[in-house]
Amino acid sequence: MAPTAPLRVVQVATGNAGRLTLRQLIADERFDLVGVSTSTADWVGVDAGALAGLDVTTGIAAVGSLDELIALAPDVAVYCAMGDTRPVEATKDVCRLLEAGIDVVGSAPGTLQYPWGTAPDRVIEKVETAARAGHASLYVTGVDPGFASDLLPLALASTCQRIEQIRCYELADYATYDGAEVMFDLMGFGKPIDTVPMLFLPGVLALAWGTAIRMMAAGLGIEVDDIVEHWEVEPAPESYDIAAGRIEQGTIAAMKFSISGMVDGHPAVVVEHVTRTREDLRPDWAHPAAGGGAYRVEIIGEPSYTVDIVPSSEHGDHNHAAIVAACGRIVNAIPDVVAAPPGIRTTLDLPLPTGRGTYVAPRT
Repeated sequence: MAPTAPLRVVQVATGNAGRLTLRQLIADERFDLVGVSTSTADWVGVDAGALAGLDVTTGIAAVGSLDELIALAPDVAVYCAMGDTRPVEATKDVCRLLEAGIDVVGSAPGTLQYPWGTAPDRVIEKVETAARAGHASLYVTGVDPGFASDLLPLALASTCQRIEQIRCYELADYATYDGAEVMFDLMGFGKPIDTVPMLFLPGVLALAWGTAIRMMAAGLGIEVDDIVEHWEVEPAPESYDIAAGRIEQGTIAAMKFSISGMVDGHPAVVVEHVTRTREDLRPDWAHPAAGGGAYRVEIIGEPSYTVDIVPSSEHGDHNHAAIVAACGRIVNAIPDVVAAPPGIRTTLDLPLPTGRGTYVAPRT
């Protein structure tokens, strides 16, 4: 069999996720990186190798606009621009890429992970129309929402004779997470304790995690009647610094929230997050199995399961490792998305991912 030519890929955005997808795109022989864009003015003109934190020179200098990447006519774009705080702009970007005949794999906009029942019909149709026009496909994923709340629980569910509930957790200490926009603007850490953070405005949790809830339900062959949100926060007992900034005494320092997919009044599919900025806060809330952070899948059924996934990395702690995992899932999905029919693709209709193409010989 003749070797397959590398896929021509461009990278959109160079933030926490974008730098890590970029790292794999440079090193992975399945891909030919032909362009990268950044929204940071000072990084325009910087080599992709430097942006990825690698000691290599690729000859690919970062550009400052999506138009310049589209002009390269790549096979696929890896889209890692911020979508949580700019969903409309991210959707427009994705549509432009699709209309240009460029397949898109990325971390945003999150509602397009599994939009049916969550995103407005007009938005879904706009994206599908763009995909049909360009004969291109779109796949959005991550950790949670992402493989920890679709691929992993559904793989376990496939071994059960009956299931009463699936519950997926993220349990993490975010003290080392340096995403200030997410930590302070979206989640509300460091805000007065009586503040309602953007994340907890009515309907936002259901919008953000409704994709995961409905995808798991679809995998089980059931329909969710309603999505119920719950959240609570804990104040800092004293002032202290974290990677993203300062947490003052009395401000939000830990939070627990859940999103429950209800079927006939029963929480059939649940996603729950416990996020701390110090491990000693709220000891009565769930803790990860090995400290730091974990993703937990619990299934009540026959058999029942409790499975903790504890990510680690040679380049950072659990927070870094979780982003690496999300980025690996994104990049490794590229060949399947390119081969898929046009339109919005999900974990339910892509082939089973196996890590094909990622094996390397052990280092001495």
